[in-house]
Amino acid sequence: MPHDHGRKLAKFYYASEKTIQKAIQASADAQRRWDKTPLEERIRIWQNAADLMAGAHRQRLNAATMLGQSKSVVQAEIDSAAELIDFFRFNVFFLKENAKYQPISENLSVTRNSLRFRGLDGFVAAISPFNFTAIGGNLAYTPALMGNGVLWKPSDTALLSNWRIFNIMREAGLPPGIVNFVPADGPTFGKTITASSRLAGINFTGSVPTFNWLWNEVGKNLNKYQNYPRLIGECGGKNYHFIHPSADIQSVVTGTIRSAFEYCGQKCSACSRMYVPRSLSEPIKQGLLEERSKLKIGDPTDFKIFTGAVIDDKAFARITGYIKNAKNNPKNKILGGGEFDGSKGYFVQPTIIETVDPFDKLMTEEIFGPVLTMYVYEDRDLDQALGLVGSSTKFALTGAVFATDQKFLESAFEELKMTAGNFYLNDKSTGSVVGQQPFGGGRMSGTNDKAGGPNYVMRWTTPQSIKETFVPLKDIDYPYMRD
Repeated sequence: MPHDHGRKLAKFYYASEKTIQKAIQASADAQRRWDKTPLEERIRIWQNAADLMAGAHRQRLNAATMLGQSKSVVQAEIDSAAELIDFFRFNVFFLKENAKYQPISENLSVTRNSLRFRGLDGFVAAISPFNFTAIGGNLAYTPALMGNGVLWKPSDTALLSNWRIFNIMREAGLPPGIVNFVPADGPTFGKTITASSRLAGINFTGSVPTFNWLWNEVGKNLNKYQNYPRLIGECGGKNYHFIHPSADIQSVVTGTIRSAFEYCGQKCSACSRMYVPRSLSEPIKQGLLEERSKLKIGDPTDFKIFTGAVIDDKAFARITGYIKNAKNNPKNKILGGGEFDGSKGYFVQPTIIETVDPFDKLMTEEIFGPVLTMYVYEDRDLDQALGLVGSSTKFALTGAVFATDQKFLESAFEELKMTAGNFYLNDKSTGSVVGQQPFGGGRMSGTNDKAGGPNYVMRWTTPQSIKETFVPLKDIDYPYMRD
């Protein structure tokens, strides 16, 4: 448990290269059988699973997420219950809606045109992160819904909750071999799947370096594959809150505290940089520090806590490294927090830093922890500050603008168009809801395939167009040739 790392919750084994190859064979073979299963039957299984997740297994999912991933009770409920269930129900809904389309048939007595969905020929590798139990379920089971065989490599630090999902799907009626649960060493798994001629797709959420490595390996092996593999990736962000002088201070403070520090800032969408005008800087600082001081950090089984521990020793070392560097950098000033203790659990206090350098690594690199950095700009330099948002980092996942000036909101809406796949006006940069704000970003934040939206399921099918002709073709020539 991250908040009590002396206590073990589960034991698992890494699959060897040989075992991974065996799982590839099982998935690819199962895909051909599974692809013949009618959509109606697949939909029935997914709806059954959603009902199990919403009922009998709801608190087992929440408990595993709270203990294994150190989520507060509300963050677990939002994730491992609500969002996971929504992914299953909405993906079924979107599949049924998409299946309603059929091509035009001008005269059904002569010809009928139709379209059917097929799975990808081979196997799909799903590589899921620790921070959202729901993402694990979505990455592995949405391709399966569309007729694919899947190898699921869960995160080492989300094994228990992900194993719960796997067994719920078994109970719901998913046949064996369609999704294979394969914990493995990352490089071993990556090398084995990309070397297989049967690789049909990679569904990934994680770091930019890992996704880049996978993409490069696929490129090197392109001549081996029987398909062009589909590469779908969500790689995090350096998400921003941009504050205009007309902004409502209370909304800024409340939204930023929640966005930056809920689940220890370990959300892909968490606010980690903010741009504040000089005219509002003091009341915003005061508000942030006042609210920060109220946050209780501790064991998630205590329902009074705001957040728990960061996920593991590697995350603890990375995050605290940024804090230590900030303490030694004269350009940066720690306004609040900056303390950490890894003796019992990997606890990092929510930390607010002010920098005078908008290109400092605190403002440009993804930290993935409870560290918020503020840059104060002069009101007269508003346009210049706005330009920093998109020019200072390679990410473009989420962002928010706070203002009551409608003209500014309209101009910022266009100016910041390419800086975020999920863009918020007077709201925090976190909290996308399945079916309401389909999620994903561009640039180095990923391929922006919008999980939680109608197009996501279509990324995992290879449609087939069919034309049936009912009237024999008797002539080779055309009528005009006879005139």
